[in-house]
Amino acid sequence: RPLGFADLYDHRLAATVYGVLTAGIAAVCTGFAGSLPAAIAVGGAALMVAGVAVAVNLSLTPARMAWKSRTPAPVRHSGTDGQERSGTLTLSWVAIAISGAAVLMAASALWPGRTGGTAAAGANPAVVSDGQVKTVSVELGDLYVRPSSVSVPYGARLVVRVANQGSMSHDLQLEGGSTGTGMLGPGQHTTVDYGVFDHNERAWCTVPGHMAAGMMLTIKVTSTGGSPASTGMSSGMSGGMSAGGSAGRSADDATVNVGARPGPGWHPFDAALAPAPGGTVHHVTLVARDRVMQVAPGVNQDMWTFNGQVPGPTLRGHVGDLFVVTLVNRSSMGHSLDFHAAGQPMEAMRTIGPGQSITERFRARYAGIFLYHCGTAPVIEHLADGMFGAVVIDPPGLAPAAHEFLVVQSELYLGPQGKSGDYAKMLRGQPDAVVFNGYASQYMFSPLRVRAGQRIRIWVLDAGPSDDSAFHVVGAQFDTVFSNGAYLLQRGNPADGAAQTLNLMPGEGGFVEFTVPAAGHYELLDHHLDHAAAGADGLLVAPSR
Repeated sequence: RPLGFADLYDHRLAATVYGVLTAGIAAVCTGFAGSLPAAIAVGGAALMVAGVAVAVNLSLTPARMAWKSRTPAPVRHSGTDGQERSGTLTLSWVAIAISGAAVLMAASALWPGRTGGTAAAGANPAVVSDGQVKTVSVELGDLYVRPSSVSVPYGARLVVRVANQGSMSHDLQLEGGSTGTGMLGPGQHTTVDYGVFDHNERAWCTVPGHMAAGMMLTIKVTSTGGSPASTGMSSGMSGGMSAGGSAGRSADDATVNVGARPGPGWHPFDAALAPAPGGTVHHVTLVARDRVMQVAPGVNQDMWTFNGQVPGPTLRGHVGDLFVVTLVNRSSMGHSLDFHAAGQPMEAMRTIGPGQSITERFRARYAGIFLYHCGTAPVIEHLADGMFGAVVIDPPGLAPAAHEFLVVQSELYLGPQGKSGDYAKMLRGQPDAVVFNGYASQYMFSPLRVRAGQRIRIWVLDAGPSDDSAFHVVGAQFDTVFSNGAYLLQRGNPADGAAQTLNLMPGEGGFVEFTVPAAGHYELLDHHLDHAAAGADGLLVAPSR
């Protein structure tokens, strides 16, 4: 039969149902994703359910009509059939669907205690969104966040587009919660909904040391509608920060027990210094990795190491030797190499990210003992957390010694057990311990063994990062002193006397030579006696024959 009004009406109704379903799906996706209030998502779900019901009812209409045609019914209206009644019934379903969705959306929006949107972990869940969405763009670079401050109206949702323009990995974590970008590699970007705010907040890069170096975003809340914005930061700043240290973390920091001794299985750092290897080209691989290590009896810290040890491996050679050093980064942050024994511009000390490697070359032009360390900012943190070692370049004609040792002095700024050092203490210059070769008083527990009358040479390097050293051996006098590339005293020179200390500033080094006159115990220490009391001490033991 010809297409009548009822057929056209059912086609329009089908299109309407399709539109209802599409609107419901869109509302659910955008509402629960946080771009619209959650009430929209709930209403959208209701539209989807009602739309499906109407669609099913509409699709069954032909079958119902075919069934009814087998049993003739009284004619009530001329020129009409069951299609008109079907259209009226379906129209009623649409009215019910729309009314039900509206009721559910209103109830969701007005439900006691329900926020207007999905709050981020760091935002205040008691704040009802006013429907505003503030979208900003933030650039992460190597040790900066640009802009460093953004404003958001009270009750507005903050959405941040974050792009990492730096050469290492960064993230942007909201204070006091788990909301953040996740770690972004160089060139990566993402968009994050940080939620609804009623007071000022902060977000920062959680890579150790990056926040302290300035990678922080301040989120300032402006007053609107008579609702005052809080002028203070939330308690997360005073209660502790991410890895890398903070002033507020000292209450949980580990402490050194002066009377404690190392437990079973402990081994000291081997202070014996091997002779320079043969050849004039030295290939060395340094692997940067994090390692939880014991730094004093009962005290464990997350140390940032070269090859899993503190200090790192010693490089030794002669003037004119070529060193080819490969740095492999197997840690969770960027690292680099700064060789005090090399002449090179700062651009050559390139920071590499996790999983990367780089090879540097330098030729030893001068004799001495030189510091090498990670040069990635903040340098004080990387160095204090263990990323340092020594390069020993023998002076021409260096005579052999019966015993040759290396002592690298450094400071420990303890964080909580198993965590990295306290950055705020580093900046204040308040170490918890001063140590030889990475462990407090270790050569008191395991003395260095020598023979009376034999020549002893001790190379000393002050790695710092901040305190100087006055190296001294109780009961001995130094007849040879080499400091900063030159002999201050040299055995065999009748004009020279003897010295009692080797005085070094951070980053300086040298060696002393002496003999012990008789069997017995000789204490080696930093004659800054507060340093000695804090762990910069040990023993030389000359047994009787």
